[in-house]
Amino acid sequence: MDKRFTLFAVLVALIFVVNQIVFSILFPPKPAPVAGPAQVAKARPDQAAPDKGPAAKPEPPAAQQAAPAQDAAEKPAAQLIAPAEVPAIAPQWGTLGSADPQNPYRMLVTWTNQGAAIERLEMNSHAYRDLEDRSGHLGFLAPADAPKKAGALVRVVGAGTPAALAGLQPGDVITALDDRKVASATDLIEALAERQPRETIQISVQRSGAPQRLSAELGRHPLAVIRPEHESDPVDIVQPNDHDPLSFLMTIQQFDERTLADDNRELGGLALRTSEWEVVEADQEKVSFRKAIPLLGLQVVKTYRLEKVPEDQQEDSNFPAYHLWLDVSIANVGDRPHKVAYRLDGPTGLPIEGAWYANKVGRNWSGGTGLRDIITHFHGGETKQISPTQLADPQFKENWSNFPLDYIAVDSQYFAAALLPQKENPTDAWFADIRPIRVGAVPKEKANTRLIDVSFRLDSATADLAPNGKPLEHRFQIFAGPKKPPLLAQYGLPNDTLGDLVYYGWFGIVARPMLAILHAFHQMSGNYGLAIIMLTVLVRGCMFPLGRKQALGAQKMQELQPEMKRINEKYKTEPEKKTRATQELFRQHNYNPAGGCLLAVVQLPIFMGLYRSLMVDVELRQAPLFGDGIRWASNLAAPDMLWNWTAVMPPFITQGSGFLVLGPYLNVLPLVTIALFVWQQKMFMPPPADEQAAMQQKMMQYMSIFVGVMFFKVASGLCVYIIASSIWGICERKLLPKASPKTDPAGGGMTLPGASSSGNGAADAKRRQRGRK
Repeated sequence: MDKRFTLFAVLVALIFVVNQIVFSILFPPKPAPVAGPAQVAKARPDQAAPDKGPAAKPEPPAAQQAAPAQDAAEKPAAQLIAPAEVPAIAPQWGTLGSADPQNPYRMLVTWTNQGAAIERLEMNSHAYRDLEDRSGHLGFLAPADAPKKAGALVRVVGAGTPAALAGLQPGDVITALDDRKVASATDLIEALAERQPRETIQISVQRSGAPQRLSAELGRHPLAVIRPEHESDPVDIVQPNDHDPLSFLMTIQQFDERTLADDNRELGGLALRTSEWEVVEADQEKVSFRKAIPLLGLQVVKTYRLEKVPEDQQEDSNFPAYHLWLDVSIANVGDRPHKVAYRLDGPTGLPIEGAWYANKVGRNWSGGTGLRDIITHFHGGETKQISPTQLADPQFKENWSNFPLDYIAVDSQYFAAALLPQKENPTDAWFADIRPIRVGAVPKEKANTRLIDVSFRLDSATADLAPNGKPLEHRFQIFAGPKKPPLLAQYGLPNDTLGDLVYYGWFGIVARPMLAILHAFHQMSGNYGLAIIMLTVLVRGCMFPLGRKQALGAQKMQELQPEMKRINEKYKTEPEKKTRATQELFRQHNYNPAGGCLLAVVQLPIFMGLYRSLMVDVELRQAPLFGDGIRWASNLAAPDMLWNWTAVMPPFITQGSGFLVLGPYLNVLPLVTIALFVWQQKMFMPPPADEQAAMQQKMMQYMSIFVGVMFFKVASGLCVYIIASSIWGICERKLLPKASPKTDPAGGGMTLPGASSSGNGAADAKRRQRGRK
């Protein structure tokens, strides 16, 4: 039997390995680009070459951003009246807020006048740092090649960044970092990618033709909630000019009888999404853009204003200041009335950190879930979720017409960006059409569709605009920040807040109270690793009666092994009699073989609740096991990632998807977890009574290894809980007094305390009574 089982196990493993090797040879995975600034420079045209206007920065092809096609209701551009001469507007960048958390802002927002868009939105709290890019951070500079390859031209410097603290200014040309020459924007970003946080560098710049030397201390990369998506397909190498659109782009959707179809970018003759807007007003808190459209006799104004934190609320991390205000205005400056509607797109490029291990809780069974989903909520309705897997299907169509929108959001694992219309009447329907859109390319590998960049598109209801009359005006609140329940509860309507973005699934009833206890333990200990261990002690302490009962049952099972062996030998060819005799033996000794499963059944909801908590609670993201100074296990919501083994392991182990894909890192905590499982089995498993029991025990050992492979990419915080729980169980068994077997004076064999040796408990009682007399 052992030989047959060993041969079976070897053959199964061999089939898995051969299948993966053949698959990797026939369909070799392409190397994923390094998620670092150097790749950004190569992928982003406006960071690798000086701007040359709209023609120099074409929008990338995407499923919902296809090349313009003339709608049946739209006249060709050649038949339109040529617009009046509009002075050319130079490209411009600027920032709102600050990267310094001591400032009265929660974020640093980088804007551009190309499309009057938001280019980046970065959290400034030290609690929200980029977990994957560990290179030194100088700040987002939007660099371009200086003329004649003389260096890297700095086009924006955000307040509070290391670049600003060093004295770097827009218009400076960086020529060298320390002793390394910088001849282009790519050189600058590649040089910074080789530096480390807290490293001090010397920057050589040309300012107004005069050389200067600046000193800067690099920091850690902040988390960008909104950014241009440079890696729509993480499996393929990103080609130049291939990035998704910027955030909150706007255009005219309808002008009189001309309407914009789904496959149109803009009406013929317009370029609101790609051309530069006039910057009317700009400071640290507000920026206002204006776009004149002589072709249509319209003027469009977009204004962003960043929320400020009051001085007395600076220490309150849940104060609702994680938002921008967006005001949209369209005025008729012509001499005829017009019917006008606008189209507004949502944010793009929300984080997909941990793409090789991360999971997100889905709300529906049919559509699955991605690392970024679209969440909508209409007044009086339910919260709905659309996943990137659904949007990757060409046959999938989902839109809502004339619904009273409360909010619509792009939802990632720990952060979200939501648009909330500020309506006087919640039942008003501002939009004739609301739809989720896919702005990223569909990956070639099906498993990576969950990583697609997604957004949403809003087409407003038509408004009648009189000449020089009242404009069409709408105001929006743009939330962009962490998914913390106390914070989200302050956004939206009283009964329809953004709190619905925090979703635990079926185990929310367990996860929420457990998280409250975990946060309380963190307040006491200051470390979430210790808090998880304290939670384990609390859980196992409360379940001690069940654990003790399970341990006594295991002892009793060990002591019953000789009797069970005799029964197996006696009824070897009579399975029915063997079953009845075994059941009678268990009944005589008050042993329930299913009692050992009770503890596992009770612990399962707690286990799943903690698992969901690590998937949802942003407080556990970036929480280290030992401290910020140790890179290993520096994020309890992710695997511990001891060593990057991509250089020594085959691609089918480190890349792609499948059972044997373990990821790019060697994780130690799952191995410790499985070692404890196997140790427990060997310590406490009774000797097998027959070949069937021996086979079952071998299967359990192999299952432990199988579970170990499945657990290899789980969060390290979950492994800490299992390890602590296993150690508690081992100690519980070791410290429990062992029952001493008693021998029946009549020679009937071993009996347990309080148990009879015969098959008739009443006869034994009478016999003992006669002996006493």
